[in-house]
Amino acid sequence: MAGTKRSKIKKNDQVAIIAGRDKGRRGRVLEVLPGKGKIKVEGAGMIKRHQKANPQANRGGGIVDKESFIDISNVQLIDPQSGKPSRVRYQRESDGSKTRVAASSGHSVEK
Repeated sequence: MAGTKRSKIKKNDQVAIIAGRDKGRRGRVLEVLPGKGKIKVEGAGMIKRHQKANPQANRGGGIVDKESFIDISNVQLIDPQSGKPSRVRYQRESDGSKTRVAASSGHSVEK
């Protein structure tokens, strides 16, 4: 493993899914694994897990629906100005800091 992988998509970003079985769906990013190139989006990539009851954790058993990881190349960040999916690029500020901007409009996606 030489170096660190980075992702232009961060936790709590609003993204649109552009490929796969959930194409067209939008949601909030729950988790990002940049090293594996995977992302977990709220309400997308739903799978069923058979969960054993655990009384100590106050958790009942049964079949549980949960989000699975999908490939990060299958999502695009939503442009804050137009509301459409857009690629992300970095822009250097005069003080040397970097901010993420939507490539289509040039508007910042930072909160």
